[in-house]
Amino acid sequence: MTTTLTERAQSFGHLFVDRVAKTPTGEAFRYRVGDDWTSLSWAQTKDRVFNLAAGLVDLGVQPQQRVAIAATTRIEWILSDLAILCAGAATTSVYPSTTAPDVAYILGDSDSVVLFAENPEQAEKALDADLPHLRAIVLFDGTHASSGDVQVLTLDELAARGKARLESEPDVVDTRIAGCGPEDLATLIYTSGTTGRPKGVRLVHDNWTYEGKAVAALGILGPDDVQYLWLPMSHVLGKVLSAVQLEFGFSTAVDGDLTKIVENLGVIKPTFMGGAPRIFEKVRAKVTLTAQGAGGLKAKIFDWAIGVGISGSRVRQQRKQPSRLLSLQLAVADKLVFGTIRERLGGRIRFFVSGSAALSREVAEWFDAVGMPILEGYGLTESSAACAVNLPGDIRIGTVGPALPGSEFRIADDGEIMLRGGGVMRGYHNNPEATAEVLTKDGWFHTGDIGELEDGYLKVTDRKKDLIKTSGGKYVAPQKVEVIFKAETPWASQIVVHGEGRKFVSALITLDPEMIVEWGNDHGLPGRTPEQLAKEPAVYQMIQEHVDTLNGQLERWETVKKFVILPTDLSIENGEMTPSMKVRRKVVEKKYMSELDTLYQD
Repeated sequence: MTTTLTERAQSFGHLFVDRVAKTPTGEAFRYRVGDDWTSLSWAQTKDRVFNLAAGLVDLGVQPQQRVAIAATTRIEWILSDLAILCAGAATTSVYPSTTAPDVAYILGDSDSVVLFAENPEQAEKALDADLPHLRAIVLFDGTHASSGDVQVLTLDELAARGKARLESEPDVVDTRIAGCGPEDLATLIYTSGTTGRPKGVRLVHDNWTYEGKAVAALGILGPDDVQYLWLPMSHVLGKVLSAVQLEFGFSTAVDGDLTKIVENLGVIKPTFMGGAPRIFEKVRAKVTLTAQGAGGLKAKIFDWAIGVGISGSRVRQQRKQPSRLLSLQLAVADKLVFGTIRERLGGRIRFFVSGSAALSREVAEWFDAVGMPILEGYGLTESSAACAVNLPGDIRIGTVGPALPGSEFRIADDGEIMLRGGGVMRGYHNNPEATAEVLTKDGWFHTGDIGELEDGYLKVTDRKKDLIKTSGGKYVAPQKVEVIFKAETPWASQIVVHGEGRKFVSALITLDPEMIVEWGNDHGLPGRTPEQLAKEPAVYQMIQEHVDTLNGQLERWETVKKFVILPTDLSIENGEMTPSMKVRRKVVEKKYMSELDTLYQD
């Protein structure tokens, strides 16, 4: 790399127009319109972005004022975000699953003046609230009448206003970009918060331009890569991939429909994709159960190949070369099994990137075995997502890799991971007390995670506040137990480990609605709903066998002695999960405390 981390663009808008100037005819995005995929060049993207940015200016949006987006991941989300930043404003991201009271809180706390809403339903959440700063709502889909002082218009109408503004004032957007500096606010992302009100994380332009340069310094991506992007853009992991794309100029295919991931991978044939562990767990489970369901010789060949592949992965992890025999076996396994799996996912994946939660060793080794390694990384909203990641050719499974260039870790006396670097936030919006609790005067951020460093590679063991202390004085890291169980139990969706102040560890377990129905159909329980299957003794026995397998991998005091299968899966709507799909542990424990209490009555 010819430039250093300190030689970075002045702002996200500068980064965007620089990218357009470098590769105007290169493909920037692909997105679905119905069943067909449409392409946008960088020059075409700029035209659409500048029209929207000028439209925001025409609505009266001033530099650094907040403009919110409440929508699923789609091309309009990305174009709107770029328009906000090119207008010199800052994006407030809102998960589309956020409840109306929380939407009102986020829009009010951020003083957002405009809201991009996916549809009238999202718009209603804002229109029903008392938001004196809100002056306009822009709809991606559908129409809605204006209400009071809030004007409602479509995305096309906003673009038309912007186009007219550019005709009369051609430099209006360029002037806004030129006036934007590294320390200007770029993004407000409200942490979903497993307890209490969400906090607005203040990320400036320099955070994002740093992330782009830091990933570029790793040398793992290039302009010819193709990204498949489904991650929620409201989440920091999705957002950072946008900054990385501008640094390299590679093409990104966008579709937030989770049910289409495998199908779209086969069509788009990307070279990499970011994801959360649950996605990789489900892909592994589906492929494995399909192969084993075929039975006979096919199932035996599949199991043999996976075993060989994992042996090869473990040799590579030891920085050794496979023996001649293992090399031959790997070649046969690749021809018979691995190539088919890779082809189903497009055939060109060089690696996946995993973040937002812990990835189990079993899942990581399986993907490495079949030739699609997962680069597990680490980051928080407060660190602009990425602050550590494993590297191709030097993956250390069980760790989240070394710190990104320009970032550093240290471990506090109580085991907490401390972070300092270019991605660290500038504080919590309107919350100096919370900021002072996590940011030291010399720039170290208290992550709230417990971990250790091994030869510069970071290993995260659990959230500090989630550690369980049993009545016997033993500490249990629930995440360790939960990750192992979910990797080994395809029919389960969630497990919440419980035991604070108790004499032993127990758990609440939910079933994967799709997978458990398939299991029921194959095991003499056809036509049952997930709720009905949750009550079946045969299902309890099957889960018990997986719990026994789990316990065989744990210390005695960590083992799950008893468990309850809940009738339904945990959900965002019921307040049991955050919008970023993290379990609200205390909420779930409180809701099902009577069920948990029964486990300790003997």
